[in-house]
Amino acid sequence: MKNEGEHIRLLIVNGVNLGCLGTREVNIYGSLSFDEYLEGLRERYPRAEILHFQSDSEGELATAITSARNLHGIVLNAGAYTHASVILADAVRAAKCPVVEVHISNLFGRENYRRNSMLSGACAGFISGFGLQGYDLAVESFLMKIRAEEIKPQRV
Repeated sequence: MKNEGEHIRLLIVNGVNLGCLGTREVNIYGSLSFDEYLEGLRERYPRAEILHFQSDSEGELATAITSARNLHGIVLNAGAYTHASVILADAVRAAKCPVVEVHISNLFGRENYRRNSMLSGACAGFISGFGLQGYDLAVESFLMKIRAEEIKPQRV
């Protein structure tokens, strides 16, 4: 495998209301908190340093995305900001590394307004509807690109 010894750094950015995972609409989002899920994700990917940032503030999310350095990629679940935030779309375009958009639920199986993403056109990829395992899929996508030597961490 290429880059076997390379240290992989990823940042998960979770937006509005995702701090309530495990207690909010468990029929849609499940009963596991993101902290519990993140612990398992880190165990499943020991070669990866997986950082995490969550905020309900659009400005804080944009700052986290644009100020992130020395990463192979960002996994972004902006929550409801997905459908309305030009600010976050611009932040993704300004990011120093690729961004993969993730959603726990299948946006296309929900209300019509959720089918529109302001972010998707700026992101390297889009994952929706696989529950929390969508984060695993995003991590895997970065690992595959790193193995293929398609991405390297941006040093700025």
